[in-house]
Formats: sequence, C-alpha cells, structure tokens
Amino acid sequence: MPLADHLREARTRAFRAAAALIVGLIVGYLLSDLILEVLRAPIEALAASRDASLNYDSITGAFDLKLRIALLTGIVVSSPVWLFEILRYLSPGLTRRERRLTLGYTFAAVGLFAVGAAFGFALFPHMVALLTGFASAQDSTILAASTYVDFVLKTVVATGLAFMLPVLVVLLNALRVISAATLRRSWRLITVAIVLFSAMVTPAADVLSMFLVALPMAALFGAAMLITHLHDRRLARRLAVAAEPAASLPA
Repeated sequence: MPLADHLREARTRAFRAAAALIVGLIVGYLLSDLILEVLRAPIEALAASRDASLNYDSITGAFDLKLRIALLTGIVVSSPVWLFEILRYLSPGLTRRERRLTLGYTFAAVGLFAVGAAFGFALFPHMVALLTGFASAQDSTILAASTYVDFVLKTVVATGLAFMLPVLVVLLNALRVISAATLRRSWRLITVAIVLFSAMVTPAADVLSMFLVALPMAALFGAAMLITHLHDRRLARRLAVAAEPAASLPA
C-alpha cells in the first residue's frame, strides 16, 4: 500500500476512534453524577461517626471534576472501538502468527486488567475507612474532591496493571526475552513482590483482604510460569529436531 493510502487509512480509523470517544464522553458526562455518588459512599459512611465531607477548592472545581470523570468514563466506554481500530490498522503488516498472538495477548491483557480494576474498585472503600480511621474521632476529615478521585483512580489502575503483568511475562517469554528457567529461579522474589504489593493496596486491619488480592495474582503468575515452561519445552524440542539432520551429515 502506498504511503498516501496508509495516511488515509490512519485518518479514517482515527476519525472513527475519535467519534467513539466523543460518544463515550457524552455518556460519561451523563453518568458522572451517578459515578460520583458511588465514589462518595465511603465518605458518607464515615460521616456517620465523625465530621467528614468532600470539598472543592475552587469555583470551577466541581465542573472540572465532572469533566475528568466524564473523560475517564468515555475512554473506558469507547475502548472496544479504538482498540479494534488500532488492531485493524496494524494487522495488514503482521504475519498470520503475529496477528494471532497480538489478538490473543490483547484480549487476555484487557480481560485481566478489567478483573484487577474490579478488585481495586471493591477494595477502595475499605482503604478509605482504614486510612481515615487513624485520625481522632474529634477531628474533621475534609477531603479535596479531586485528590480523593485521583486516589481511587490510582488504586483501581494499579490493581488492574498488577493483574495484567502475567500476560506481559508470557509475551516476553514468547519474544525470548525471559526464559521459564529464569522465572523458576525467581519464584521467591515474585512471591515476596506479590505479597508486598497486596499489602500496599489493601492496608486493612485483617489479612483477609490482602489474601483476596494476593491469591489471584499468585495463581495468575503460576499459570504464566506454566505457559512459559510449556513454550520453552516445545521450542527446545523443535530446535533439537532441526539440529538432528545437521548432526547426521558426515564431517
């Protein structure tokens, strides 16, 4: 395909992705009040025992926060469209095997990110209750709304990315960057990292919440290590078969 045709196709797909994002932005703006009510629920529960509230530090603070929520919601809602357009634009330049691997890893990564984000969203109310509980009952908990939403966003995104890491490990193994033997030798370090991460994102008084995050992550990394082991064994067998004719030739 000539360069001009590539540019025209990129413009067409970018236009479709932008149109989907605009639609998602409108949907997000209409749902922003409902989303903020869900995010405000832990603060309202805290207000039953002490003085607690969300506050805006500027005249445009409420409007800016509403636009931010609408933009984030629009990105999520329109993600199937713009991901599809990106993959369709890249697929003609890939071989059949590369296309299959790209689709497989993309869908697996998106699915695991969604599961991890759901975990983070379910855990953040407990984190708010614990972290604000360090203040005395006589103190007032006055939170900036934008800072509070950023805290929830970082928790959700961090948990989603943590659940997506096993897919990255399998991808690096497929590209021969990381071997299964290296992963097996580092299993203690991986286990410690999973426990530490789970403890940081779930600072609850009991260990149950930590294990609710650590166990799925450990299972996902275990599955990733099994996949890399099978891939390396299949690759070694293929290389051994290819080397046999060369070894049988006379010197």
